[in-house]
Amino acid sequence: MIKNDLFLRALRGETVSRPPVWMMRQAGRYLPEFMAIREKYDFFTRCQTPELASEITVQPIRRYGMDAAILFSDILVIPQAMGIEVQMKPDFGPYLPHPIRSKKEVDAIRVPDAAEALDYVMQAIRMTKEKLADEVPLIGFAGSPWTILCYCVQGQGSKSFDKAKALCFSDPRAAHALLQKITDTTIDYLKAKVRAGVDAVQVFDSWGGMLSPEDYQEFSWHYIQQIIDALKEDTEVIVFGKGCWFALGEMAKSGASAIGIDWTCSARNARYLTGGKITLQGNFDPARLLSPPDEITRRVTEMIRAFGKDRYIANLGHGILPNIPLENARAFVDAVKNFKE
Repeated sequence: MIKNDLFLRALRGETVSRPPVWMMRQAGRYLPEFMAIREKYDFFTRCQTPELASEITVQPIRRYGMDAAILFSDILVIPQAMGIEVQMKPDFGPYLPHPIRSKKEVDAIRVPDAAEALDYVMQAIRMTKEKLADEVPLIGFAGSPWTILCYCVQGQGSKSFDKAKALCFSDPRAAHALLQKITDTTIDYLKAKVRAGVDAVQVFDSWGGMLSPEDYQEFSWHYIQQIIDALKEDTEVIVFGKGCWFALGEMAKSGASAIGIDWTCSARNARYLTGGKITLQGNFDPARLLSPPDEITRRVTEMIRAFGKDRYIANLGHGILPNIPLENARAFVDAVKNFKE
């Protein structure tokens, strides 16, 4: 039995004394204890070594006492499991030396047994659950199929993902075949994570906002809905689409437990667009954590009042930045934990 189940109760829409709080990318690069590990081990070694991944996961919980932990991993372990080479270059980011650009290349991609191919993730979950000792829930995650396709086809990060879009628009059969393979792998992966012990899952559609509303339905949402349908009976599912305000209405009817909101959409609009009956998560601008701590406290309190304390999870509107002062991150977490109506 999890001692602090505030996060899970908010996902179920129950009345709470205050909103739960966690931060996207909370296990990572703004923490000195994480940086000490990073100096010794490269990125994918950290992901693929259960002892390291579990230690990184619990570091922010020890320091700040968030209401949920999120497993340290990366969305690109999925293409790795599918036999696609992925490198993480320092000061550059993800790099895929053999991007997928044709139907023939798509056909050659395998759909693995995720529990077997990504056993190191499952081991990390079990180790993390031991370290957490039922204090707080553990979140598992995956990238949306569209976001994974963006990297697989582009070969690296991009401001436009023009090559990814080009495949979708010039050879939609190839794009949909790739998206379906990614979707099938992701469902298998998330189900394995639930069996290993995670208490909820989040789907990150980081690049959904690159698509028009019509193209989003075809190349992204169609596949996210498959993931929700496959997982919703097994666990709580959170969907976060950066820049996808236009899809909030459909997301609210999807069967997901909660929807992540980025900082470009106000609490009022988010509640309106989702019908006011689903848990929302977000949406503090990560750069706002560079404000003085007392300003952060004031703005976080305003954010909670705007969303309302129930059916709400306090979070950032995207991942925490690496240059955030430790006391500012604490101000964010403490402002939520000290909130009173």
